Amino acid sequence: MKSDIVLRMVALGIVFSPAAAHADWQPVETIKTYAITGRSGAELYDSIGERGPLLGPKVRAIAHTDFKLTWTRKYEPQADGACTITVNIPKLIITYTLPKPSAQLPPATRKSWQKFIAGVEAHERVHGGYIKDMVKEIEAMSVGFSVPDDPKCSKIRVELTKRLGEISKKERQRNVDFDKVEFSDGGNLQQLVLKLVREE
Repeated sequence: MKSDIVLRMVALGIVFSPAAAHADWQPVETIKTYAITGRSGAELYDSIGERGPLLGPKVRAIAHTDFKLTWTRKYEPQADGACTITVNIPKLIITYTLPKPSAQLPPATRKSWQKFIAGVEAHERVHGGYIKDMVKEIEAMSVGFSVPDDPKCSKIRVELTKRLGEISKKERQRNVDFDKVEFSDGGNLQQLVLKLVREE
């Protein structure tokens, strides 16, 4: 069993762009797969170790949650000299990358694989939920956010960046804490891996 296989932490990438009016939004969630080979649980897990997404030079992931976040944001100078954000609409695309056997599996292996991949996807969707929570928190604090004595709307961008840094740091820590529990002795992900290898 390869001890260097971990689930990837969520990557952060927040991009801002100015524009239009407020509207309701929904995140787009997509799944993409990478091919693995093997006819037993142990062989499939070994293949994940060889083909999973790279997190660094020598560490591969079982699965990977990533996202792209862009904003339609409008800064408006106010009559009193302040600058206020009047429009703040996110566009969020979350991508879950999961392993997928490239060939038909024997019945016993297929059954254990289905349990394993369902558990892995459920784990990744928790990470996706943290991303959505983060975006909602950014949206809530940004709409109506105002900085006094900022007629050119320059100070507000600096202040907003500070706030966003705090929110994204909190989101990253949630992911770290969650993975620590999941991969701890007796943790959910550890158990999923063991059951796959044993074909339970």
